[in-house]
Amino acid sequence: MQIDLNADLGEGAGSDEALLGLVSSANIACGWHAGDAKTMRQCVRWAIEHGVAIGAHPSFPDRENFGRSTMHLPPDEIVANVLYQVGALAAIAKAEGGKLSHVKAHGQLYNQAVKEPELADALCEAVRRFDPTLKFFGLAGSGMIDAARRAGLTPVEEVFADRGYMPDGSLVPRSQPGALIEDEEQSLAQTLSLVRDRKVTAIDGSTVPVNAQTVCLHGDGAHALEFARRIRDRLQQEGIAVRAVA
Repeated sequence: MQIDLNADLGEGAGSDEALLGLVSSANIACGWHAGDAKTMRQCVRWAIEHGVAIGAHPSFPDRENFGRSTMHLPPDEIVANVLYQVGALAAIAKAEGGKLSHVKAHGQLYNQAVKEPELADALCEAVRRFDPTLKFFGLAGSGMIDAARRAGLTPVEEVFADRGYMPDGSLVPRSQPGALIEDEEQSLAQTLSLVRDRKVTAIDGSTVPVNAQTVCLHGDGAHALEFARRIRDRLQQEGIAVRAVA
């Protein structure tokens, strides 16, 4: 068995370089919710050094709220916004001798696209127009995956180590209890269930089947680095290889 481990980087957490020694894919903030040209360039350099797949992490134009504000923008504006951000990171990656591998939306742009087909289609249209060979990371089993297929992209189904799940396979909204799993042992158990058993226990106790291709490890928590090490070590003990999706 194998699994991709991804982390959102360039968001000011301070552990980016160390995390890049543990994950296989990096989603680099493109400046609209966090980061800037300097941090993008540094994260790209570190990713190349560690042999980690480079991905763009575009957001709504919402830096003051870390990209977590709900927005309803016209599809043409979404396409332009995503092209702008992905293009910026792609230029930096090319200048440093690397290239983009994938795109993963950030925050509320991601969350809304899970349940808003028009938004998901606009996201995928931007990626398709920029480079149809780029992989598209989306919530496993959600409309984002369907949108990627409609656009002719390669979808990568993402699961979360430290987020609670609803019975329909969506994530528990951050505004509700159970959205974040604080206990590391519980997160480890959930990760193994997602990767090895292809299922997760929802907040109501029901079992939800999932197709886990990549696991998101949030890089901004207080113990993010230590938790990433524990997950990597546990996967190795279980005989599960960590590598980027081909």
